[in-house]
This record gives sequence, structure tokens and C-alpha cells, in this order.
Amino acid sequence: MLDAYIIGVPDKKYGEELMIWVKLAEGYDEESISIKRMCHGRIAHYKIPRYVKFTDSFPMTISGKIQKFRMRELSVKELGLEELDRIETA
Repeated sequence: MLDAYIIGVPDKKYGEELMIWVKLAEGYDEESISIKRMCHGRIAHYKIPRYVKFTDSFPMTISGKIQKFRMRELSVKELGLEELDRIETA
């Protein structure tokens, strides 16, 4: 793994679920890494990301900062969670 970021995406039951965006180092492929299996037994079960996305790059600002709000927008659209994203929460 080269780099990873965790974001929250909408969920009907819990309000939000975790999603991890992973950028793999050269020489690794998606099949060789199981994020969920790697986390199991090391962190609490509710902290293990429900969704995993492998990517080549992250949305960034001109100054090089990660745009997590943009990652969330892209994830909601990709996972088809637009309806849940419109629900008002506390």
C-alpha cells in the first residue's frame, strides 16, 4: 500500500459507513491485498471499512491537499447512494 484515506459515506441503518480509498505501490495488485482481512483482529469490527476503492490518484487541490469532500461525492455517485445522501441527520 502506498497511500490510503478513509471517508464516510451515507448508510441507511447507521447514518454513515466507512470507505477506504487505497493507492497501491508499484508491483502490488488488488487481488494481493485484502484490506478487510488485514484489519480483522487488529482493530474493532466497527472500524473496518465496509467499502474499498483502489485508485491511481486522489482528487487534490492545486496546492496538493486531498479533497475528501470530492472523494465523498464521487463515492456516493459510484455506490448509488444519492438517495441516502439527501436524508437530513442531526
